[in-house]
Amino acid sequence: MQVSSLNEVKIYSLSCGKSLPEWLSDRKKRALQKKDVDVRRRIELIQDFEMPTVSTTIKVSKDGQYILATGTYKPRVRCYDTYQLSLKFERCLDSEVVTFETLSDDYSKIVFLHNDRYIEFHSQSGFYYKTRIPKFGRDFSYHYPSCDLYFVGASSEVYRLNLEQGRYLNPLQTDAAENNVCDINSAHGLFATGTVEGRVECWDPRTRGRVGLLDCALSSVTADSEINSLPTISALKFHGALTMAVGTSTGQILLYDLRSDKPLLVKDHQYGLPIKSLHFQDSLDLVLSADSRIIKMWNKNSGKIFTSLEPEHDINDVCLYPDSGMLLTANETPKMGIYYIPVLGPAPRWCSFLDNLTEELEENPESTVYDDYKFVTRKDLENLGLTHLIGSPFLRAYMHGFFMDIRLYHKVKLMVNPFAYEEYRKDKIRQKIEETRAQRVQLKKLPKVNKELALKLMEEEEEKRSSAWRKKAKSLPNILTDDRFKVMFENPDFQVDEESEEFRLLNPLVSKISEKRKKKLRLLEQQEQRDKEEEEEPEGRPSDAESSESSDDEKAWVEEVRKQRRLLQQEERARRRQQLREDQQTVLKPQFYEIKAGEEFRSFKDSATKQKLMNKTLEDRLRLEAEKGALSVADTTVGSKQLTFTLKRSEQQKQQQEAEKRHRQERKALRRSAGHLKSRRTRGRPFH
Repeated sequence: MQVSSLNEVKIYSLSCGKSLPEWLSDRKKRALQKKDVDVRRRIELIQDFEMPTVSTTIKVSKDGQYILATGTYKPRVRCYDTYQLSLKFERCLDSEVVTFETLSDDYSKIVFLHNDRYIEFHSQSGFYYKTRIPKFGRDFSYHYPSCDLYFVGASSEVYRLNLEQGRYLNPLQTDAAENNVCDINSAHGLFATGTVEGRVECWDPRTRGRVGLLDCALSSVTADSEINSLPTISALKFHGALTMAVGTSTGQILLYDLRSDKPLLVKDHQYGLPIKSLHFQDSLDLVLSADSRIIKMWNKNSGKIFTSLEPEHDINDVCLYPDSGMLLTANETPKMGIYYIPVLGPAPRWCSFLDNLTEELEENPESTVYDDYKFVTRKDLENLGLTHLIGSPFLRAYMHGFFMDIRLYHKVKLMVNPFAYEEYRKDKIRQKIEETRAQRVQLKKLPKVNKELALKLMEEEEEKRSSAWRKKAKSLPNILTDDRFKVMFENPDFQVDEESEEFRLLNPLVSKISEKRKKKLRLLEQQEQRDKEEEEEPEGRPSDAESSESSDDEKAWVEEVRKQRRLLQQEERARRRQQLREDQQTVLKPQFYEIKAGEEFRSFKDSATKQKLMNKTLEDRLRLEAEKGALSVADTTVGSKQLTFTLKRSEQQKQQQEAEKRHRQERKALRRSAGHLKSRRTRGRPFH
C-alpha cells in the first residue's frame, strides 16, 4: 500500500504492487508470496480487479454491491461482487464499449453503447437484445419516469428509444452539428446535452421543447486562460435541482446555477486536456474533476484546491463510491485503481477493515528518512574508494546517488581517515580560541592574494560609511564579501602584476598612493604575527605621517604619466639595443637549394624580374611583350583586335629543336648524294 499526502490529506493507493498472471496455478502463487516480499505485502482488496489490456469505463451499481467495468482486449465486461471481494462474472462483447448504464439496482439490467452504433441489452442471465441507432453514439441517459433512453452522438438529433413500447420515438432536433455528452437531472427530469460548439441545450422531456441555452465556450475564456481552439463540451453533471457542472475540452470546469446564464465559478485544470469525469461530494462540498492526467478535488464555493491525485498512467474514467471515501479509476493499464481517502468519508461496509488499518498507520507513521542508511554521491564513493560496489547489493541507486548501510559507511570512513577524531578535536579547539579572540580589538583580516587591492577596497568602504552624502545613495555590494569575486583573492593566478606596462599606464600614481597602504600592510602583518604568537597587543603605537599630497592633483598626475612614459621608452630602447647586439653576434650559415632535374640555373635576378612582372597589370605586361617582339597587336577589317604572340621556349626545348633540325639536314644531304650516284650508274650502262 502506497501513501501520499498533499495539503495534509492522505491518500492510500490500494492497487499498487505487483500483479500475478492469471495462468499461474494456486501453488505457484503461494510460492511467489513466500519468496517475494512485495507480493506478500501487497493489499489485494478485490481479487483479479484488472483487465487484460486497458479498462475504459467503471461504475458502481445503485445498491453498492457490484462494481462493473469494461475494457479490452478482447472487448468484455466484468462484474465484481464486493460482498465476496471477487469476480462475479465476465462476458465478452462483439465490439468496444463507449459507455454503459445499469437500469436496475443490481446487475440484472444493463445497457451498453458500442462504438459500431449498436445498443446491447443484458439481463441477469446474459445477452438479451441488440438494436442500432442511425449515427455513431457518444453518450446516453435514461429517463426513469417515461422509460426513455436519450442517445447523443455524431448528429444534430437526439434519438429516443422507449423501453416500454419497444420502439423509437421522434428525435429531438438541436441547433448543434454534433453532441458529445448528455445528462438528466434526477430532481425534475431536465435533459441537457453538450455540443461541439461549446453550448449546453436544456430540454423538457414532457413537452419535448428546448427551454434554455448556455454559451459555455464564451464564459470559459478568462483573462488568465490561453485558448488556442474552440472549447467543446466534454463532461456534464447535475447536482441537486439547481446546480450543474460543465467540463470543456480545454480543461475548464464551469459551475452554473440553472436560474442564471452566467457561471458561478470557472476552474482551470492548467493542463489543457479535456475533462473526462465530474462528481460531487456532499459532505465537504467538493467537486471531483478528472482529465487524462490528474484528479483534482476543490471546493465548489470558493474553487480552492483541496487535494489532487496523479496516477502513473492516463485516466479513462473515475467513479466515486457512494457515501464513502473510496475512489475507483479506469486507466490505460491492465490494473484498475483503488484509492481510499479517509477525509472524504469512511470506508465502505464491505471493506471496513481499512479504517482500522489507516488508523494504525497514522498512530505509527513510517519515517520518510532512511535512518539506517546513508545517502552518498558518486564523488563520495570515489573519496571512500567504494566505486567497485556500484551495482552490488551494498549500494541501492536513488536519484543522483546511492543509499548504503550506515554501519558500513562509518567503518569505511574510519579506515580511510583514522585521524578524523583528532581533526574534529582541533576544529573545536580552534573555534573556542576564535570565540575568545572575538572579545579583543578586531583587526582587518587580509586575503593571501591581492592584499593591496583588498586594503584599498576596505578604505573605500570606510570612506563610504563616514561620508554623510553617500549614506543616502543606493548601497552597492562589496567585492570582498561577494562570492562572485571570491576567487580573485584566493587564486594566485589573479594576482595583479604592478610591473606590467598596462598597470603602470592605467595607474600612474600607484607608487605614491600605495606607500601609505604598504606601510599599513606591514603593520597589519606584524600585528597578525603577534596575535598568532598570543602576545599582548601594545596600548598604542606612533601614527604614521600621512602624506599631504592629494591624489587628485592634476599637475602631479600629468607629471607622473610623463615620467612613466619616459621610463617605458627607455626600457624599449634598451631592449632593442640588446636585440641588435644579439643579432650581430649571431653567425649566419649559408643555405643551399636543390635545382630540379631538367632545369638550368641562371641567376637570382630572373626570379626577381619574373616576380616584378607578375606584380604589374595586364596592360603593362602586354606593352613589354610588344616591345620585345614576342607580341603584336593589329586591327582587323571588322573593327576587332588581332593578337599574335610567340611562345617562349626553354633551353632544353631549343636544344632539342636544333638537334632535330640538324638531323633533317643530314637526312636531306644523304638523299641528295644517293640520287647523284644512281644517275651516274644509269648513264654508264650499255643498251642490249
